[in-house]
Amino acid sequence: MATVTQTLLAEDAQFLATLFPQPLKTNGTEFPVYGLAFDAAADETAFWKWIADNYGSGNLTVGIFWYADTASSGDVIWDVGLAAITPDTDTQDIETKAFTTVNSVTDTHLGTTGQRLHLAIVTVSNLDSLAAGDYVMLKLNRDANNAADTLTGDAIVTAIRVAYSDT
Repeated sequence: MATVTQTLLAEDAQFLATLFPQPLKTNGTEFPVYGLAFDAAADETAFWKWIADNYGSGNLTVGIFWYADTASSGDVIWDVGLAAITPDTDTQDIETKAFTTVNSVTDTHLGTTGQRLHLAIVTVSNLDSLAAGDYVMLKLNRDANNAADTLTGDAIVTAIRVAYSDT
């Protein structure tokens, strides 16, 4: 049994026409930092796609690498949903495919440093009949309209790591 991982970068995200995070490139002191700035006042969503090579069974985890633009405390709520399509088997129209009910996580800023990198992990149990070789869309949403999301300012996502078992 091995763990399969997929790394999804901020710069590879896709968006609908409205309510999407602002793509950013910040020139750091030593290297550029790419990210998606999810607003504190509006629910915004980004999408990534990948092929679920070697998926076995069970839940998968989604690690969200993020940092606060200006805040040094507070909670941020992330929602993750999947849409999986098995080629040559599923009869669903790819252009009208729906996402599963989201799984969520609340992550707390660890304080003191505003732009400190954090890792929030969501266990995704709503898998949409995921099977090996499926075409998968992942949506990530900051649930900014939830009163429990108390992080002021943007939450900037730099990468997503999807992990699952191959057996």
